[in-house]
Amino acid sequence: MTSTFQGIEIGKRAVVAHQQALTTTEHNIANMNTEGYSRQRVDFTAFDPIFLPGLEREETPGQIGQGVAIQQIIRLRDELLDQQIVAHASTEGFWNTTDPYIRMLEQIYHEVGDTSIRGRLDQFWDAWQELANYPADIPPRTAVVERGKTLVDTIQKNYKALKGLQDMAEQDIRITVDKVNYLAGQIAGLNRDIQRIEAQGDNANDLKDRRDLLTDRLSALIDVTVDRRDPDEYMIHTAGMILVQGSVSREFSLRRNQGDEGYSRVYWQDTGEEVKFRNGSLAALFELRDVTIQNEINSLDNFTMNFMDLVNEVHSSAYGLNNATGNDFFVNRPYVTNVAGNYDRSGDGEYDSSYIFRINGVNTLEANAQIGLEGVITLSGPDGNVEIEYYPTDRVIDVITRINNSGAEVVARLNREGQLQLKGTPVQGWENPPFVIRHVEDSGFFLEGYAGLLNARGPEGAFDWTVPDAVDILRGGSYDYAVAPNAHPSGWIEINPNILRDVTTVAAGFGENDRAANPGNGEAAIALASLRYDRVMVGKNMTFTEYFADTVGRVGALGERSGYEKETHNQTMKDLQAMRQSVAGVNLNEEMADMLRFQHGFNAAARFITTVNQMLDTLINRMGV
Repeated sequence: MTSTFQGIEIGKRAVVAHQQALTTTEHNIANMNTEGYSRQRVDFTAFDPIFLPGLEREETPGQIGQGVAIQQIIRLRDELLDQQIVAHASTEGFWNTTDPYIRMLEQIYHEVGDTSIRGRLDQFWDAWQELANYPADIPPRTAVVERGKTLVDTIQKNYKALKGLQDMAEQDIRITVDKVNYLAGQIAGLNRDIQRIEAQGDNANDLKDRRDLLTDRLSALIDVTVDRRDPDEYMIHTAGMILVQGSVSREFSLRRNQGDEGYSRVYWQDTGEEVKFRNGSLAALFELRDVTIQNEINSLDNFTMNFMDLVNEVHSSAYGLNNATGNDFFVNRPYVTNVAGNYDRSGDGEYDSSYIFRINGVNTLEANAQIGLEGVITLSGPDGNVEIEYYPTDRVIDVITRINNSGAEVVARLNREGQLQLKGTPVQGWENPPFVIRHVEDSGFFLEGYAGLLNARGPEGAFDWTVPDAVDILRGGSYDYAVAPNAHPSGWIEINPNILRDVTTVAAGFGENDRAANPGNGEAAIALASLRYDRVMVGKNMTFTEYFADTVGRVGALGERSGYEKETHNQTMKDLQAMRQSVAGVNLNEEMADMLRFQHGFNAAARFITTVNQMLDTLINRMGV
């Protein structure tokens, strides 16, 4: 039998349900501008009726309803769309981080008037041309020195700007790693709170919104995947490993590596394994620091080394107005101070390596002469040694071209005396030092008897940097090699102090038969001025001007690509966010309609309680006794 007061209970349930629905609507409106908030909805359900099936139920027609109840309050969210946003956020984060750095890189190469390296180079060559016209005068020599100093300052300025940009990327890496650790810890903490709340049967809607927002931010920094298969253990993976598992999060640590010029690498703090990210802001910063900017520094260093070496090659063999000879025009800080290039790479106090930048053969070669020899030259490369075959029908220039196009980190040329010259180049990565020849070997007789560079052929006569005094294997002895420069010659190039003290040391002419050049001899100055038009960038077959034009064009292409990629991915993310907002966003028109609907439901329930109360009053107080 039903209760007399059943109507009061049904009305109360209706009032409470609609009041809670109004509160939820108010909560939605209040958070319409809250980042990451998802619209919440109240699901109504009929309360369990009286007289469920059973043997003792009262025999009345049908079941008697008991009003309404709130089944749950859910947030409106499309998990498939959320996964797409997380997956795309790392790509967007990559290009959003890359583009500003490329813009700053473009500013470094922004050439205005004569202030660029190209402009300073032209002025330097013009000064040598002027000296060639007046080789016996001091003012043209002073102009050569002053133009050289200006060029050196410009090269150093560009190097410092590139190095500063690289250091900025390092600082951003440190900041980003701290952010990743913080976000991972916050997500793990929210997981713990969500588990506690949902263990009691409630939906932790606001906490889940906060967790999803932090996950979105994390996915912009590193590439992550989210695993929701276990509702009690929300998991995030990155770099093939678990970053967050339920209420537990792992952290990253940074370690400086002296082999990487003191720059940091990211490691798992608990296992010590290095982490390689594929996407996101952090991956972009590593690529910028270790590849994009480093390549530009290598390019500037490569120019500086070739430029110095070629100028010094001519200048050191010429005579100044004071009859001085054997003076380099430019000097650089050497990587090692040992005259044989010996270096203690392991740090145990014993020489174990040879850091040699350039080695020369002793024989004079003709570029178009047919070599008549067959064999395989083995040179050091970025991923192990590189083999270059040569054949009897090859000319000397063919072998040189093949070496320069082989991808080895050694290049070849004929110097002004016609001798074969091998040089170390900038390297890829940090594992090996730049401008160091690491291995030279020939199975035939080209480098031994023909060029006069090695003393013997085969492995027994190979030059290898992993032993001290490796120069002893060279045919030319101590006069036909040069030790490696500082890691970044573009930051250390200077005018020879001897020339700065006495400008008459600037050489303009070649001597004959060990006799000093005549004061009116300007052959050396002409040879130096002609370097402007020679294709002297070894391995590139370019003039100095073409080399810098290529560099500026390459940076411009990087800027164009980064701008396009950023715009494209930002638009894609904007579209995905708009789709999410259409599902989870708060719509004021809908909320106002819901508010009116729930208000009418509340008023009707309240009116129903009033009616039931009047009926009970009649029943209790107005029936006669």
